[in-house]
Amino acid sequence: MTKRAFLFLLILLIVVNTMGCKEKPAATVKTISANNSDEHAYGDALIVGSIGEPSNLIYMLASDSASHDIAGLIFNGLVKYHTDLSVIGDLAESWDISKDGLVITFRLRKGVKWADSIPFTADDVKFGFDTIVNEKTPTAYKEDFLQVKKAEVVDKHTFRVTYEKPFAPALTSWSAIVVLPKHLLEGKEITKTEFTRNPVGLGPYKLKRWAPGQELILDSYKEYFEGRPYIDRYVYRLIPDLATMFLELKAGSIDMMGLTPIQYTKQTNTDFFKNNFQKFRYPVFAYTYVGFNLKHPFFQDTRVRQAIAYAIDKSELIDVVLFGLGSPATGPYVPNTWPYNPDVKKYEYNPEKAKELLKEAGWKDTDGDGLLDKDGNPFKFTILTNMGNTLRKNAATIIQWRLAKIGIKVEIRALEWSAFINEFIDKKRFEAVILGWSIGLDPDQYDIWHSSKTKPKEFNFISYGNPEVDELLEKGRRTFNIEERKKAYFRIQEILAEELPYIFLYVPDATPIVHSRFKGIKPSPIGITYNLPKWYAPKKLQRHKVEP
Repeated sequence: MTKRAFLFLLILLIVVNTMGCKEKPAATVKTISANNSDEHAYGDALIVGSIGEPSNLIYMLASDSASHDIAGLIFNGLVKYHTDLSVIGDLAESWDISKDGLVITFRLRKGVKWADSIPFTADDVKFGFDTIVNEKTPTAYKEDFLQVKKAEVVDKHTFRVTYEKPFAPALTSWSAIVVLPKHLLEGKEITKTEFTRNPVGLGPYKLKRWAPGQELILDSYKEYFEGRPYIDRYVYRLIPDLATMFLELKAGSIDMMGLTPIQYTKQTNTDFFKNNFQKFRYPVFAYTYVGFNLKHPFFQDTRVRQAIAYAIDKSELIDVVLFGLGSPATGPYVPNTWPYNPDVKKYEYNPEKAKELLKEAGWKDTDGDGLLDKDGNPFKFTILTNMGNTLRKNAATIIQWRLAKIGIKVEIRALEWSAFINEFIDKKRFEAVILGWSIGLDPDQYDIWHSSKTKPKEFNFISYGNPEVDELLEKGRRTFNIEERKKAYFRIQEILAEELPYIFLYVPDATPIVHSRFKGIKPSPIGITYNLPKWYAPKKLQRHKVEP
C-alpha cells in the first residue's frame, strides 16, 4: 500500500468512527427555553464530556488527569499560578521567604470554611504535609515535601516550612496537592477512607453524587471564599468514545469537550457550530511519547531505540494525527519556554539509517521473511495505550506501519485506563507504551527521570537511570539562579536526546469547545478553566434547571 493510500484510509477510518455512533440523552438536567440577555446570573449547569473516570478524589493519591480535573474544583492549595505565569496566593493571602530561600512563612486567609462548615486553619496544612510524607502514603508527589526539614504551625493562620537545602520549586509545590481536613481524616488510613470517593473540600464546588461509569455531579459551594460560582452545577459525564461524545455535543447533551483535530478542523466549521459554540486553541504544557520498558532485552541497546526514532516520521504524525494542531517534541519541555533546549540531537525520518543501526545491534533478516531476528528471537513487541484516546491509537497505527517497513512487527493494544495503570504500568508489564505527560510550569522533573523513582505508583516506570542525569536533576533544583538551572536542564535534554528512553513525538494544541451561552471565558497560557467559577450564563440563555 502506498503512503498516500494508507493515509487516506486512516483519515477515512477516523471520519467513519466519528460519525457512526448512537446518541444518548442527558440524565441529570432538564432543558428549558433560551432567549438573549447579557446579564450576569446564578444558575444553569455546565455538562462536560470526558473519556476517563477519576481513580479517586484525593489529589496526592491520584496521578491521572481525570482525578485532577475534579479534585481541582473541590480543593485549593496555598498558592496558584496567575495568567501571566506568576505565583499568586490561594489559601495563603501572603508569604515571606527568608534571604537564603530556606524558610517560607505562609499567612493564611481568615474566614475560610470547609464545605461542612468547619473553619480552615494551619492545622489542616500541617496534617496534609504529615500525610504526604508518611511512608505509608502511596503517592508520586512525596519527593518535593521530603525536602522540608521542619514544618510548623505558628498560630491558627500562620504556617512555616524550613528546608534543609535550597529548593527552587519550594513555593510552587504548595498547591492543592497538600491541604486536607484534619477533623475528618485524623487517625484514618487515607487509602481506605471513604473520603477518596466522597471528599469535603474548600473549593468552588462540592461533590453531590458519583455514579461509577456514568457521571460525577458537583454543586456550587455557596460559601466559597472567593465568591459563589455563577454556574450552579458541574456535571462530568463519562463517555468512553470521543466520536459518541461529539454526537452528544451536537445534540445538546453536553456543553463542553476537548475536540479531536479532525473535529476541530473539519467537523465544526459549519453555521450550526459557529452560531452555538465557541472554539479555543492554545499550546499546552504537555507532550506525547513512546516509552520503552528499559528492563526488556530488546530495548536495552541505545542503537535500537535510536533506530526506532529514525523510522518514525514526526511530521507525518502531526499532519495526519493532529491535522497540524501541534509541533514536534524533542524532549521533556515544550518549545518557547525558558528550559527548552532547541539544539539537541534530532531524528529526522531516515529508514535507511534505522536499518543500519539495527544491523549494528545484531538484528538481521536471517530467513528472508522480512522480519528481523536476533539469537532466534523475532523482533516483535506490543505497544500499549489507553482506550478512548483516538490520537494515541492513530499514532500507534502509523508507527506500526512505519516499523514494519524496517522489519519490526508491532501489535497495538488499548486498555481501560485504571487497568492500564494499576495492572500494567505499576507492575511494569509492558514492552512499550504511548502516553503523554502534562508538565508543570517549573522545569523540575525529578519524579519522572531520577533513578530512585521507579517503584509502583511512581513516575519513572520505564526504569531509566543515568548518574549524570541524577546529578543534574539535583543541581537544577538546588539553585534559584535561572541561568544555572537552565544549564542543568539543557544538558539533561542533550542526554535524553542521545539515550532516548522516550521517543518524544509531539506537543499537541488544546482544542476545547464550549457552548456559546457561557460567558466570562478568558483564554490564557494556563488554559480556559482556571476562572471557571466566574463563568456564567445570562438568565435568559440558561438551558438547564438544576434539580435539588
